[in-house]
Amino acid sequence: MARLDGKVTIITGAASGLGRVAALKFAAEGSRVVVADITDGTDTVSAVAQTGGTAAYIKLDVTSEESWKETVAFTLSTFGSVDVLYNNAGVMIGDDDNPVTTSVDTYQRTMDINVKGVLLGCKYAIPTMLEQGKGSIINVASFVAHMGAATPQVAYTASKGAVLAMTREIAVIYARKGIRANALCPGPVMTPLLAAFLDNDEKRNRRLVHIPMGRFGQPEEIANGALFLASDESSWMTGQSLIIDGGITAAYVTPE
Repeated sequence: MARLDGKVTIITGAASGLGRVAALKFAAEGSRVVVADITDGTDTVSAVAQTGGTAAYIKLDVTSEESWKETVAFTLSTFGSVDVLYNNAGVMIGDDDNPVTTSVDTYQRTMDINVKGVLLGCKYAIPTMLEQGKGSIINVASFVAHMGAATPQVAYTASKGAVLAMTREIAVIYARKGIRANALCPGPVMTPLLAAFLDNDEKRNRRLVHIPMGRFGQPEEIANGALFLASDESSWMTGQSLIIDGGITAAYVTPE
């Protein structure tokens, strides 16, 4: 029996990057997947279908309440339930730097997508999960929710700290109502998002020196963690932070 048989998962930001990899993996494990993204996710749906899985795409602006209402309604009408909410969508804006130089617009945009987007996903998925008496919420935070980043990115770091704190709060509120909420905290994974931010050798090497395993993570390694949190294998786990970071948060390294 596949690990997600019978489950329906909403994955935000699933048109590309970590979300796409997760959509393929979740579908392969038996989940029906809603690819929810501001950009066209039909290619992800086709890729899932080619491997024998089931998926559907809906355009989602995670910062819009109306868009979230439509996404949850679409999921229920298409697949009949919402068993897993994987709040994966996020941004890391290029001029996100230190507190002095980072623009307020960059800070606000980052918080709107990375934090408000997660809140709205929970706001509109939880009522269905309560009716079902079960559900697993996976909110993507980051290892920088636990420690400062080697490369300044104050808005991103603040947003991921907020996601982690909010996840704990949600977990406590719904712990006796069948709903689990956990934060997935990846280290640096070489996705297009990170590649755009670490756009030169100096920035990349500054990150690598802090990773005890000496390499960036692979998208599949993060998707495996999400799969565990989505499955019943993690049934007694809630309010926790699953850190997959190549050993970064375990190490004591003096910054350069």
